[in-house]
Amino acid sequence: MKTRTIGKSDLKVFPIGLGSMGMSEFYGKTDEKQSIKTLHKALDIGVNFIDTADVYGIGDNEELLRKAYSDRWNDLVLATKFGFVRDKNNPEVRQLNGSPEYVKSACEASLKRLGREAIDLYYLHRVDPNTPIEETVGAMAELVKEGKVRYIGLSEVSGDTLRRAHKVHPITAVQTEYSIWSRDVEQTTMSVIEELGISLVPYSPLGRGFLSGTIKDTSELSENDFRHTVPRFQKEFFESNKTLLSRIEQLADKKNVTPAQLSLAWLLHKGENIIPIPGTKHEKYLIENAKAVDVELTQEEMQYLDDTYNTVAGERYNANGMKFTNL
Repeated sequence: MKTRTIGKSDLKVFPIGLGSMGMSEFYGKTDEKQSIKTLHKALDIGVNFIDTADVYGIGDNEELLRKAYSDRWNDLVLATKFGFVRDKNNPEVRQLNGSPEYVKSACEASLKRLGREAIDLYYLHRVDPNTPIEETVGAMAELVKEGKVRYIGLSEVSGDTLRRAHKVHPITAVQTEYSIWSRDVEQTTMSVIEELGISLVPYSPLGRGFLSGTIKDTSELSENDFRHTVPRFQKEFFESNKTLLSRIEQLADKKNVTPAQLSLAWLLHKGENIIPIPGTKHEKYLIENAKAVDVELTQEEMQYLDDTYNTVAGERYNANGMKFTNL
């Protein structure tokens, strides 16, 4: 079984993890029974790095993982996150809180929902601009000392913020959107991540499903699918981005792999410290994604895929969402 080590920790995981966000919210209809089957299948085929957050379903996703894994926690590495604050009575409103007091209360709440005594990897979901990163990470470090968290991570941070945080306590992983069509991190944070020996955990490594080639028209998305708010999925940009997808599909056909497998293989070839976490609710796609570890790419093929980035149209979040990135 192929494995990668998360940062400088003792956490060894399959090179491709599983993001569980869509099992509870954001990507249309949910099905708990189906999701639990997929979560079980992940461990059965060796996918043992599972990612969640307290904000997904406003706690529901962590509770879903407890239902699926209460008797199998020792078989996986669990990552969860805190920082976004939402109210079930008004879920569209989001605030950020990285205060030391909130760090501790959020962790306690996650542990309770998960039914665990400790979290393997605990991320700050987004940097709170009203709280110095040193204070937030200092509180996270105390959780490590108390045995409630094993390792800590950050999400969507700038290189400067990462350096400041790492001086307070070693950062094990940085999570950010990273894929063939989302490459901001290469300019903002990648060099610091590599210098400090940190793992990069790309979320949405398949471009929120676009790079899989399964979404031919945005009208196929359910009415409550949050991708309707993403500029790249707006009609004019979506049609333009099909040029990028076409290039990926051409090479995938040539190599007899799926566009999703090719896109994940591109990430894996970018560095041994990279561990993507594609999300899916379906066993079929889980298995397909896992097989990407066997796809080999030449330097010429990597360059061909690198060049597709020049054709990307539209931002990866709307204006409000972009405010929370690269802080």
